[in-house]
Amino acid sequence: MAQKSWMYSVLEAVQWEMQNDPRMIWIFELTPPVASNPGMPVINLETEFGRKRVVNTGIDEYWMASCCLGASLAGSPAATYIPYQGALMPFEVIQNVAGKLRYMTGGRASMPVVWIIEMTGQTPGFAGQHSCYEEDSYYAHIPGVRTVIPSTPYDAKGMMHAALRSSDPVVYLYPAGLRTLVEEVPDEPYEVPLDKAALRMEGSDLTIVGSGAGMPEVLKAAEALTAEGMGVEVVDLRVLKEMDTQTLVDSVGKTKRLLTVDQSYYTLGPGAEVIARVATEVEGAKYKRVAFPDAPPPASPEMFTWMRPDAEKIAGAARALV
Repeated sequence: MAQKSWMYSVLEAVQWEMQNDPRMIWIFELTPPVASNPGMPVINLETEFGRKRVVNTGIDEYWMASCCLGASLAGSPAATYIPYQGALMPFEVIQNVAGKLRYMTGGRASMPVVWIIEMTGQTPGFAGQHSCYEEDSYYAHIPGVRTVIPSTPYDAKGMMHAALRSSDPVVYLYPAGLRTLVEEVPDEPYEVPLDKAALRMEGSDLTIVGSGAGMPEVLKAAEALTAEGMGVEVVDLRVLKEMDTQTLVDSVGKTKRLLTVDQSYYTLGPGAEVIARVATEVEGAKYKRVAFPDAPPPASPEMFTWMRPDAEKIAGAARALV
């Protein structure tokens, strides 16, 4: 076991799956599938597997998404990396084709395909058309497609193994703000379930629920609140579809207070769905939401940071709720 970055952990899982399944392919544009990590061998999928299995395509995200879907239907597991420039371009093929094929074929269609979609816009310095804030809500809305958003390198590797072995199509959201996150990750393959949230902290006074790039700020806030004497329970969604409702209900049933934190837009964000699910099952609870405002993110990093839900804003909302 070694300290590994988020992307190194992901490509390590892809490398293992490609080594053990000669049918699997990887498609990319602009960003070669290469990762390095101190003390570890460099991973270069194109060099290791050749251009017939690791395809450097033109700049056409719709084609990339469609090609991977077709390959998976033909029996070749496939994955592709969609950078921020075209993060919403694959939406039509994922929503209108992949999401409906299993129903339209009476359950016979098998689609071992993973679309890694980068959420660069949730970090300072990207504005306007490169913000890509709404991806989690958009893709989690699609029936028939699993949508995951790991927030740690450990989960990133385990969920990639699980996604590549699944017969369901998987949208694998990559919060670019976690690019530099490092933690201990096993060298051997393992799976993290595609239908379970993670309990990051236990407490009895308040439940805070977040996901993706929001989790580091949630944990900072939780640590500060714990130091003040508040019993904070932290739930990392990890999976937006199918969401683990039972873990949420169990936690809020105990604490009777729920604060949701979204790095995406306030209206119809994941937090709204979390509250809706919990409110139908738990009586007498109190609720509050923190999210990015319903406004395009500014180019200025200083203005962006002022708008973004951070540990201070999260802690303030928690104190008001308790």
